[in-house]
Amino acid sequence: QVQLVESGGGLVHTGGSLRLSCKASRSIFSSDVMGWYRQAPGKQRELVASITRAGTKNYADSVKGRFTISIDNAKNTVTLQMNSLKPEDTAVYYCNNRDYWGSDYWGQGTQVTVSS
Repeated sequence: QVQLVESGGGLVHTGGSLRLSCKASRSIFSSDVMGWYRQAPGKQRELVASITRAGTKNYADSVKGRFTISIDNAKNTVTLQMNSLKPEDTAVYYCNNRDYWGSDYWGQGTQVTVSS
């Protein structure tokens, strides 16, 4: 098991930037996939970006070129840098760990609000 603690988020105007961080309670294993998901009101939770310990990244088309996911294995931390934010990026953002057996662990979520 792993506990995930998120920080960051908040309110920003269109075009602004925010940084989200997620600290895991244990080392990130080579078989883990760390990800950021988001859920807007009335919508399903969706993958925003993911990264492995080796640094393999994956992004949703809607955030490519604007968001950057990174990992600090020494600090067991995954960061999501969000630039050029749009109102449609408004959502609760969740950190996720998917382990070798396919089990999902979630952080508590952090609100990101982008005002127009």
